[in-house]
Amino acid sequence: MFSIFGFAQVQKDSTVNTTIDELKLDKATITKREIDPLRPSKAAFYSAILPGLGQAYNKKYWKIPIVVGAIATGIVVHDFNNKQYNRYRDAFKRRLAGFTDDEFYGVDANGNPANIPIISDDALIRAQRQFRRNRDIATLITIGIYVLNIIDANVDAHLLQFNVDENLVMRPHFQYNPMEDSSDLGVTVNFKF
Repeated sequence: MFSIFGFAQVQKDSTVNTTIDELKLDKATITKREIDPLRPSKAAFYSAILPGLGQAYNKKYWKIPIVVGAIATGIVVHDFNNKQYNRYRDAFKRRLAGFTDDEFYGVDANGNPANIPIISDDALIRAQRQFRRNRDIATLITIGIYVLNIIDANVDAHLLQFNVDENLVMRPHFQYNPMEDSSDLGVTVNFKF
């Protein structure tokens, strides 16, 4: 009817000083990694000077074509819209000056400039607004990609110095509890010193 649980342990006085001879370190598990606190700022500076250079500094070479391609695409879209905007603006300015020989008037069957324009003055104004808006959006997106390039290089350099050692582990575990005849699921955080 009565059950007695007994635990036998040798107790050691915790107030006794431990000598250096008693401490044993496994030197195979202790490795020093040099941390360069200036690495993130260098990576950001390099990316600010030349987009993609910070990614090369972090040795993330696969990101370079993405960064360069995105910025180059933004520049090409900006250039195209700027040329179209100038084209329609110049034609509209010529019409305001009284000329009827712009490229949007067209030609008749004999190759002479037509009397009726293919594109009206209102259509020229709308086209100018559209291409100017597209140019400005392309400029903002290109600047945004440039800034993201700098932020990516900085954050990536910070994360390269983050300790992801096996001595710092967070793993799920499954444990059988024989006292209750049940199993326990959980997460353990292990620190190995």
